[in-house]
Amino acid sequence: MKHSISSALCAAIAMPFALQGADARNCADVVVYGSSPAALTAAIEAQRHGKSAIVVCPERRIGGLTTGGLGQTDIGSKSAFGGLALEFYRDIVKWYSNPAHWTRQKPEEYFPEGQCAGTKDGGSMWTFEPSAALAVLEEWERRYGLDIRRGEWLDREGGVAKEGERIVSIKTLSGNVYRGKVFVDATYEGDLMAAAGVRYTVGREANSTYGETISGVQWREAKFHQLMPGVDPYVVKGRPESGLLPGIEPFNPAERDGDGDSRVQAYCFRMCLTDDPGNRIPFKKPANYDEREYELLFRNYERGQAKKGLPWINARMPNRKTDTNNRTGFSTDFIGRNWEWPEASYKRRAEICRAHLEYQQGLMWTLANHPRIPLEVRASVSRWGTCKDEFPDGFGDGWQSQLYVREARRMVGEYVMTEHECRGDRKVPSPVAMGAYTMDSHNVRRSVTADGKVLNEGDVEDPCRYSAWGPDAHRRRDGGRMKPYGIDYGAIVPKRGECGNLIVPVCLSASHMAFGSIRMEPVFFALGQAAGAAASLAIDGGVAVQGVEYGRLRQMLLDGGQVLAVQAP
Repeated sequence: MKHSISSALCAAIAMPFALQGADARNCADVVVYGSSPAALTAAIEAQRHGKSAIVVCPERRIGGLTTGGLGQTDIGSKSAFGGLALEFYRDIVKWYSNPAHWTRQKPEEYFPEGQCAGTKDGGSMWTFEPSAALAVLEEWERRYGLDIRRGEWLDREGGVAKEGERIVSIKTLSGNVYRGKVFVDATYEGDLMAAAGVRYTVGREANSTYGETISGVQWREAKFHQLMPGVDPYVVKGRPESGLLPGIEPFNPAERDGDGDSRVQAYCFRMCLTDDPGNRIPFKKPANYDEREYELLFRNYERGQAKKGLPWINARMPNRKTDTNNRTGFSTDFIGRNWEWPEASYKRRAEICRAHLEYQQGLMWTLANHPRIPLEVRASVSRWGTCKDEFPDGFGDGWQSQLYVREARRMVGEYVMTEHECRGDRKVPSPVAMGAYTMDSHNVRRSVTADGKVLNEGDVEDPCRYSAWGPDAHRRRDGGRMKPYGIDYGAIVPKRGECGNLIVPVCLSASHMAFGSIRMEPVFFALGQAAGAAASLAIDGGVAVQGVEYGRLRQMLLDGGQVLAVQAP
């Protein structure tokens, strides 16, 4: 990819910093905003190529979801990852090779489960405690000499200064101003991208937008993570005039499958639990507990939920801990309560985050203690609790502050990743990383059906049938999972003319369902590395990020161990 740009913009990118009135300590070639894995790998890769970098980190804790409870890595296929992504998972092996780090069980007693089964004894390890991931990334901070400015929140109202189509500085709420030649937005929300005036979208495109089949409203796909049949949605059972229970939408007969909307898939906290009595904090009833929020849960058990097992996925991590995720129709996802998040102010996001925390704390206390929950369920849940030795910087009692923001804003950039690329029906011209997971969306809302029952809508779990590799391709996925596909460089840069020195490796340019496959932490490690390499080339060449020569970028990434292609089966 190489595009012509104005000579004025070339000169602006190449020119030295004007430090008059600016603090030289806050100036760098590359300024990265965010705390996700992509923020760290972007800075590391830029520094590898001789560029100075500053990570302006809003949170105090680095690593985003990787250190925030998501220890059961969504990998799809390990063959898709090399470079800094694979370095992290290899460093996890090194961490657990130290006997001192096995404090609650012996190494031989631990075996990864589910999609990560069999990943413990190789050269990489894809399951880990939050504290282990944090220790590894903090060691990276020292190893690579990263300059991380923690607790620095972007002033989203007037904190992005631009000259023409180029960002010259960003200002944080503390008043600090950071100047750079290239900027990277590595947040889960895309706040810098939005403040810079780059085009983006929120919600689900209609199928017609990109010729897709599983975007937009998905009533026909409403098969998984459902309530038991026949659960009544009304405050007084059988009486619509009594109103709907919390979190339920009325039936809308005008909506059709494939219609677009602005709704966002549900968030939750990826809890780290333990059944070790010496490390367990029992679930506590939150001060603002509202029993009405759990009436659907009670009714779900009345209809036979107990025979379906516990309403969560407990993926075991080392030292008798878990990564606990949503499962079944009423679980840890706070369905429909996060739609404001992408555009919300910091104050409103804090309120939404607190509401998610109190909902999930109340859910766990209810499952462990409430008399309307079957006794055998209470007994099973009560064995578990949060961990005394995790998240000392969180909300307390073993609860992290990192909400699982599965999807927020998505840029509309030079190239839009869609269902077609994920299926292999269309190959990208300029791959810089790979996706390797199914197209996955959690439920978006909870609604009344035409016959007066409750249905969760929005969950899609598409295994990506690869028509490009023949009619039997769905039987030949790598390791039983979908085959990796390339993510185009154009998907991480804005459209030409919008911003010539911004790269967006997390809230990248993708449809709702394509993002549902791409939105995995190993991919963000890899896309951050691509962002750092591209930033370096843009600076060296005095060009806009859209004008980086792809051949040089490709070679730079391959030299850094990045995987850009895998062989078809």
